[in-house]
Amino acid sequence: MTKYARDHGYTNIKVLVDDGYTGTNFNRPGVQEGLELVKQGLVGCWLVKDMSRFGRDYLTVGQYTEIIFPSYDVRFIAVNDGVDSNRGDSDGFTAIRNLFNEWYPRDTSKKVRVSVQQRGRSGKHIGQPPYGYICDPEAKGHWIVDEEAAPVVKRIFDLAIAGYGPCKIARILEADKVLTTKALYAKRKGKPLPDRPYHWVEQSIVGILERMEYTGCVCNFKTYSKSYKLKKRIPNKPEDMFILPDMQEAIVPQAQWDRVQELRKNKRRLTKAERQGLFSGLLFCADCGSKLHFATSKSFDSNRDHYVCAHYKSGRGTCSAHYIREDVLRDVVLERIRAVNEYVRKDAEGFQEEWLRCRRADQEKNIREDKKKLEQAKKRLADLDVLISHSYEDAVLGNLSIERYKKMAADYEAEQDRLKLEIEVTEEWVEQQEEMDDALDRFMALTRKYVDVPELTQTIVNEYIKKIVVYAPDKSSGHRMQELKIYFNFLDETETPLVSEPIICKRTYKMQKTA
Repeated sequence: MTKYARDHGYTNIKVLVDDGYTGTNFNRPGVQEGLELVKQGLVGCWLVKDMSRFGRDYLTVGQYTEIIFPSYDVRFIAVNDGVDSNRGDSDGFTAIRNLFNEWYPRDTSKKVRVSVQQRGRSGKHIGQPPYGYICDPEAKGHWIVDEEAAPVVKRIFDLAIAGYGPCKIARILEADKVLTTKALYAKRKGKPLPDRPYHWVEQSIVGILERMEYTGCVCNFKTYSKSYKLKKRIPNKPEDMFILPDMQEAIVPQAQWDRVQELRKNKRRLTKAERQGLFSGLLFCADCGSKLHFATSKSFDSNRDHYVCAHYKSGRGTCSAHYIREDVLRDVVLERIRAVNEYVRKDAEGFQEEWLRCRRADQEKNIREDKKKLEQAKKRLADLDVLISHSYEDAVLGNLSIERYKKMAADYEAEQDRLKLEIEVTEEWVEQQEEMDDALDRFMALTRKYVDVPELTQTIVNEYIKKIVVYAPDKSSGHRMQELKIYFNFLDETETPLVSEPIICKRTYKMQKTA
């Protein structure tokens, strides 16, 4: 092109290069620099080797060559394609050439997507291992635990279980002088460390807490792009991801990872009094279903800290207060955890038998409901065959127009396809024996972990309690009676106390079976 420019009398030449950039991207440094010169009126002619080197998006290329360049009186020449804006494009072949140029990256994108899909669904990881794992030198595509970084990942999840948010966890790691991901990799490669090698940022902690691969699974296709022209990645739905468990050694147990995700949905923040409720995010109103907010003040003693329904709004909302003090709640939960732990340790077999009985009862009820739905779906499927036959006979006899018959037949067939899929899935569910998951084993391990619980901590609460439903107090007996339903992690049902708080300091407990 330099020779072409000189041979044709062009002087004051500036060469712009965009190495390593796709032609579908017009935010390339060279193109943007040249466009800025065009806007300043400093360009007389724009030379390219051929149209595909300038760009592979026929709409954008056409905008430049047909609108932008002529408006600034810039001559455009594609040397190898014989395109010159001074001669015009009467036959429109340049536009067709631009369209062909775009088809090339579109076809390449399809091939790359197919290749990535095949690799991702074969059980191999797509991309580099996250902090905590390294590539296995003996098996391509397999990850092994990074002995130096894995303990940090475990600690981050433990701190999350203890109630700390990403920002606080980052400050803790920085205070303990834990190397960041970037600093650790620089240290291993013998490169200079960053200016702040211990400065963890909140986004890094969030990325680690949300990474499913720490449970030992392969998780591919977490994001997607709508088009090869759009570089923005969009989060995929869980059902559209490819997840294959037990593909490498787990750093974090599945139960702990699941619990952290639940806790992150209920973010806890310090109040103005710089205190945080022990049960914040775990209490729910039995009447309106909203959360109970933690209420405190710098002028409060700790025994005056309490929770109220979010829809109470000082009596001006749509729900009653459902007021409950934190110290009362702490005593009740502590008593229940101790009681359940003691019962499990004394009669583990009895506890297991009772739990399995409850699960089987629920399972049998679900199976009965599914069988009923299955019978209804099969009956409707048979009825549709009859309706289609009658409609066809009416159309042949002239009692029904062909257009109307086609529409009715299409609707019936679509409903049949949906019913067939529903029947297939339901039959498979009913026929297979539902395997009991390891939820019971996890809870049993929890009771062994906390043999003695002298007092409640945020970690213990988060590991034991899934949620607590608080009912409105009942004062009809002359005492303040308030029902609580405590739901433990991994267990569907347990027994919860009914709290009575009379005017005197004595407390009465009544037992109520959860629904």
